[in-house]
Amino acid sequence: MFRAAVEIQPACLGLYCGRTVLSVNGSVETYGDCGVCPRGQRTDDNKICRECTGSPDRYDWLYLGFMAMLPLVLHWFFIEWYSGKKSSSALLQHLTALLECSVAAVVTLLLSDPVGSLHIRSCRVKKLSDWYTMLYNPSPDYITTVHCTHEAVYPLYTIVFIYYAFCLVLMMLLRPLLVKKIACGLGRSDRFKSIYAALYFFPILTVLQAVGGGLLYYAFPYIILVLSLVTLAVYMSASEVEFFKDLLVRKKRLVVLFSHWLLHAYGIISISKLDKLEQDLPLLALVPAPALFYLMTAKYTEPSRILSEGGNGH
Repeated sequence: MFRAAVEIQPACLGLYCGRTVLSVNGSVETYGDCGVCPRGQRTDDNKICRECTGSPDRYDWLYLGFMAMLPLVLHWFFIEWYSGKKSSSALLQHLTALLECSVAAVVTLLLSDPVGSLHIRSCRVKKLSDWYTMLYNPSPDYITTVHCTHEAVYPLYTIVFIYYAFCLVLMMLLRPLLVKKIACGLGRSDRFKSIYAALYFFPILTVLQAVGGGLLYYAFPYIILVLSLVTLAVYMSASEVEFFKDLLVRKKRLVVLFSHWLLHAYGIISISKLDKLEQDLPLLALVPAPALFYLMTAKYTEPSRILSEGGNGH
């Protein structure tokens, strides 16, 4: 009876269109019309909408961690940029930004299904098109479009927007009061610039997730490695770090160096996924390699030395 009921139904077109289960009577399921799956469900191989009961794998958590780090790193960058060299408020602002993002992450997880738990249920990501279901709405007669847009990667797409919203709300509640009280060394126009910067980069991050979420999901490990290498080289060059002793002059330089090493390690772990610990863990030994290479070769690429040697050669 069940097999016959399935066979007489018309085909469900579209890559992400499915039939919702209306009722279950023993082993017999009654399905609705072909259309969009409810939130928290996606189609199986038989075009039936099934509830997502899995949990994010290690790579999914690493992706969510990357998206959670983006506003925090940007907060820290602009706080450092606008706080000034002699400002004693920078450290407190850094800690406040860390608190804001941490609380936002915990609240976001607690409000996700299942509510009240740090664990979340999710649909498994199978391919890039899962992130862009709106591009695969079928038109059976080339006139009428059947809209089947839904979150096939539930909740990896929308949970990032919720997190950014909480980050923004917490920042607007906590940071202005803190900055007004402690940023005495800055002018009135400068003390709130790091907050103004956040009001710009949060919409940019939101659009980035909305448009390029799927691309970021597959490319973020390589983005981390490339950007961390470039920013480390730029920082060491701008700080005129050429020898190991130059790093020890200021503790801030060591903090920046270790922060980049953590990003290197995060990128390597994201690429390898640590599926085989005996093979992947030794790769972490490569984390200090870029900084060591820079320190060993910086003296040979000093512009003044190159110009002087060129002048002597003539």
